[in-house]
Amino acid sequence: MTSSDAWTGVRKVFAWACVVLAGIFSMAPAGSGADFKREYKLQVNVGPSFYWGIGASKFADLVKEKTGGRIHIKPYFGSSLLKGAQLNCAQMVAKGVIDCAYESTINISPVIGEANVFHLPFFINSFDNLDKMKAGQSGRAVFDAMTQKGLQPLAWAENGFRQVTNSKRPIQTPEDLKGLRIRVVGNPLFMETFRQLGADPVNMNWGDAQTAFQQGVVDGQENPVGVLVPVQIWQYHQYATMWNYLVDPLVIYWNQKQWQAFPADIQKAILEAAEASGRFEIALCRAGLDGEKSIGILKKEFNYEMEVPNPVQFMESKGMTVTFLDDGQVKAFAEATRPVLEKWTQEIGADLVAKAKADMAR
Repeated sequence: MTSSDAWTGVRKVFAWACVVLAGIFSMAPAGSGADFKREYKLQVNVGPSFYWGIGASKFADLVKEKTGGRIHIKPYFGSSLLKGAQLNCAQMVAKGVIDCAYESTINISPVIGEANVFHLPFFINSFDNLDKMKAGQSGRAVFDAMTQKGLQPLAWAENGFRQVTNSKRPIQTPEDLKGLRIRVVGNPLFMETFRQLGADPVNMNWGDAQTAFQQGVVDGQENPVGVLVPVQIWQYHQYATMWNYLVDPLVIYWNQKQWQAFPADIQKAILEAAEASGRFEIALCRAGLDGEKSIGILKKEFNYEMEVPNPVQFMESKGMTVTFLDDGQVKAFAEATRPVLEKWTQEIGADLVAKAKADMAR
């Protein structure tokens, strides 16, 4: 055998190997392998036992399932990625420091001012109106504003309508709030709403607030029912008022540049996971507050049984007095806070508020 024959044999073997490798790679899913990070960090404001946290875990699980394990999301609870600086989330995701977020519209509002359309006092009032806004022009306007800031919005979730609790008395009229020190989210719209009602709003983290409740330094607070039950608010407050004064939708979103680099099949899988987890999480937050609708969604679509299917009844069983305001009482609060609504309509944009009104009228 000559050296020429040997070299010819080597070339044949090499050519055959190339064909085999090409076949293997052609069968691999588009974008699979080293293109993906080992872990995608998901910012979550609350702990894993809150409905919001349960929804975030559901999102991570669904993404892993729908991408065949190619995308692994790790939720970082309690704003641990932000060291408690919750209002920095949108900037960190836009910069790519954090990959994605399951985040409150309250926390994105310093960057996405349009999100405050959901926080106008006594403006939305019902789940039906909220759903119309999210699906309508005003919801799209919020998503459009996010894309302009380097964020890719995927789906809506929910923290819920915010209710007020306190240790002093039932709140049924604006006068009942006068002089009460209320722990409030630091958003200036929230602060101004309570000041307009004659209360003394105080911005503090939850750990400090609990101590302040125990010492009687702060009389009350505002949060959705999905927060009131896990934090066992009855340890501090006897009275709860269900007034739906404003709502706190959540948005599931991703760093835009990173999102655009994903192949189409991965984008589709993540989007489907976001929409499904959002529907699941919304049902958690509304369970027991919209009749049997959300409880039915959880059972039929997700095979999930609520531990506390009737949160209002549960709070009452713990000794709380829960007051539901009628339409006339809500109207009195709306009239009392009208100056705040009018001011913030101009801040947010009269056109956007008009779109929200049109959405709700559909």
